Amino acid sequence: MDSLIKFVENEFVEKKDFPDFSSGDTITVYYEIKEGEKTRTQFFRGVVIQRRGSGSTETFTIRKMSGTVGVERIFPLNMPALQKIEVNKRGKVRRARIFYFRGLTGKKARIKEVRK
Repeated sequence: MDSLIKFVENEFVEKKDFPDFSSGDTITVYYEIKEGEKTRTQFFRGVVIQRRGSGSTETFTIRKMSGTVGVERIFPLNMPALQKIEVNKRGKVRRARIFYFRGLTGKKARIKEVRK
C-alpha cells in the first residue's frame, strides 16, 4: 500500500522548486489569495518554527510578531497557491521544532544568524 501511495505522489503531485530551509530560518512566503474574482499576491515573513511530514504531505509553520501578538501560520509545501519562498536569514538552533520560541520576548527571542 505504501509503495502505491508513493507511486501516485511521484507521478501526479506537482513538485515545486523551493530553496532549502529549516527551523530557525527567517523566510518570506509569497502566496496567492482569491477575493471574489480577483487574485492578489500576499506575503508572510517570519521564523520557521517547524517542518513536519514528508513527500506531498509536508508542512511548515511560520511565526511572526504582529505588534505585540504572535501570529503563526501553517503552510503545506505543495499548496497550489504557494508562489515562491525566499530565505532572508539562516538561523542557528539546536532543535528541529522550536516551540520554546513562543514563550520568549525581547532580546531572548533573537536567533543567532549563520553566515555563509
